[in-house]
Amino acid sequence: MGWRRWSLGCLIVCGAVLALPAAGCGSRDDLSGDRRDAAPGGTIRTPRGQAAAYAKARPATAGAPSKARPRIVALGDSLTAGLGLAQDQAYPTQLQQRLNSEGLTYEVVNAGVSGDTSAGGLRRLDWALDGDVRFLIVALGGNDGLRGLAPDELKHNLAQIIERAQARGIEVVLAGMEAPPNYGRSYVVAFHQVYPTLARQYHVALVPFLLQGVAGDNQLNQPDGLHPTADGARIVADNIWAVLGPLVEDNRGPTRQ
Repeated sequence: MGWRRWSLGCLIVCGAVLALPAAGCGSRDDLSGDRRDAAPGGTIRTPRGQAAAYAKARPATAGAPSKARPRIVALGDSLTAGLGLAQDQAYPTQLQQRLNSEGLTYEVVNAGVSGDTSAGGLRRLDWALDGDVRFLIVALGGNDGLRGLAPDELKHNLAQIIERAQARGIEVVLAGMEAPPNYGRSYVVAFHQVYPTLARQYHVALVPFLLQGVAGDNQLNQPDGLHPTADGARIVADNIWAVLGPLVEDNRGPTRQ
């Protein structure tokens, strides 16, 4: 299964951490690091440890901004932000390209923040949901797992995000994540169960594992073993589109007033 390959990938990258169960996988910035985005006239670089400062920035639209278009917001960490990739290679931009090719006039907003946990996503939810948001992709939990944060805390934070989105009439797509094995089987199982449990409880669409088909494959991951290459990001977009695409097709209604 893909989630086992993800756990194996984390184990390979963070092998020494098995002797440090309280430390997590490396440092608290495991899924942050340096971020380089394509930008006119140069690059934007966000150093490690500056996730909090980066979180103050407004989310980036993956296509040409337009107030007339309803929005799809991708709320996540560096896997969403596109760490190590050009901006047009991150999976939210690839989703935008698919929407455009299908003639679906949605605007995808990349609300990914490198190093973010589920708690961080919850804190910035309100400004991430600015505008006429119809769908929210929730792709959080990777950093919770790498830091060994309690699965109950992850569940609580994700539940709050889902509830607040649903209260606004926003349809949620929840993307599952897996924990590395260094905290033991009980932790890994409890972490895994958070996502399908919430999907059933709140009747939201579930992407079983965001990195299915990518995790553990050296050809599809950057040298850190955690972040997808451009080819890997295309597969991540496939995983999300398999769930999101039919929902969007069924919701071609007019923009809310």
